[in-house]
Amino acid sequence: METRDRFRIRDTSAQDQVIAPAPASAARRRIPKPWLIGGIAGAAVLALTAWVVMGWLGGGRSFDASRLRIAEVTRGDLVRDLSADGRVIAANSPTLYAIAGGTVALKVVAGDVVKKGQALAEIDSPELRSKLAQEGSTLASMEAEASRAILDAQIARAAAGKTVDQAQIERTAAQRDLERYQRAYEGGAVSQNEYAKAQDELKKADIGLAAAQKDAGLQGQGAGLDSRNKRLLADRQRAVVVELQRQVDALTLRAPFDGQIGQVQIPQGTNVATNAPILSVVDLSVFEVEIKVPESFARDLAIGIPAQISSNNAQYPAQVSAVSPEVVNGEVNARLRFAEGKQPPGLRQNQRLSARIVLDTRRNVLMVERGAFLEQDGGRFAYVVDGSRAQRRPIQTGASSLGAVEIISGLQPGEKIVVSGSDQFGDAENVRINR
Repeated sequence: METRDRFRIRDTSAQDQVIAPAPASAARRRIPKPWLIGGIAGAAVLALTAWVVMGWLGGGRSFDASRLRIAEVTRGDLVRDLSADGRVIAANSPTLYAIAGGTVALKVVAGDVVKKGQALAEIDSPELRSKLAQEGSTLASMEAEASRAILDAQIARAAAGKTVDQAQIERTAAQRDLERYQRAYEGGAVSQNEYAKAQDELKKADIGLAAAQKDAGLQGQGAGLDSRNKRLLADRQRAVVVELQRQVDALTLRAPFDGQIGQVQIPQGTNVATNAPILSVVDLSVFEVEIKVPESFARDLAIGIPAQISSNNAQYPAQVSAVSPEVVNGEVNARLRFAEGKQPPGLRQNQRLSARIVLDTRRNVLMVERGAFLEQDGGRFAYVVDGSRAQRRPIQTGASSLGAVEIISGLQPGEKIVVSGSDQFGDAENVRINR
């Protein structure tokens, strides 16, 4: 029995305290009044309504200012220019080709500095050299025929001249005989028949002289035509030989100007076909800079527009020398040529340089920093910032450069607009900006 009492669980009766009941008046004070509950609810509704109205007046949505770029509208000079990185290329860098097929013997390697007229490579073409020899023999034969024709023409003219001279002598003799017979006839020494016969002999001599003169003229013309024809044939053959000789001479490739060997297209001793590329020569005295221009600016480019090229922290004047008519990947290739005598020293092929082209300068115009808002709605709207609000306003833009855009209407100097990040606003007329 004692063991059970030792292990019996004790209760908490010793810790309990008796609390006296509260008076009835105090209990009544703790019960909230119905009119008080309604007042509190009404105040909450009014506060919520006011907050909604203020939120609507201040902008339907709010955006963090750190996600926006805001710029101020200013007045000044708008310089329409563009900047681009380009590479140096030789203005004159021809590739030399094989004039005929054959084995090539190179005399230079890539990078060699060469002088104008220096032999760079030789092509061994037995076929071309043999053809030159054959055509040369034909030319010699035609030259001999032409010379023979000229000699024959001279002989024919001499023979015709001799015939004319004989006819002239015969005519002179007939004239003397007629004069003698006339005196004798008048003196009664000869008969009338003999005198008439002398007259006939003179007429015959006249006819013979006229025929001889005409025959001499015809023979001279015929001989001249024959010799001229032979000479023309010989001249034609000479032109063939001259062309072949030029081709044979062109088998030795020579430097067209002072420069440097660019690329060698073939190894030593290669047997190449006609018109195969052999090597290129770079003119080190005249360089140009090739740049890529965005398509939107390409229409404003024209040959002769001034430009500036930066090299080693120095500016060098240049101008646009060529503009490609083809658009590739949204860009147009253009070339800039240094002003005469203003080329920087030490330029190398494919060296990278930066260039700036001044397209136009507009004086005292309203402008703002260029941003993504130009691509939204065609740049016809902008969000004007007023404190913590931004309101959508129609505007009209004009010319633009890489860093600024002209404002024609819709904005005033000193106003600020959202130039980047307004794509988040959608088409909202008012938005709030959280600073």
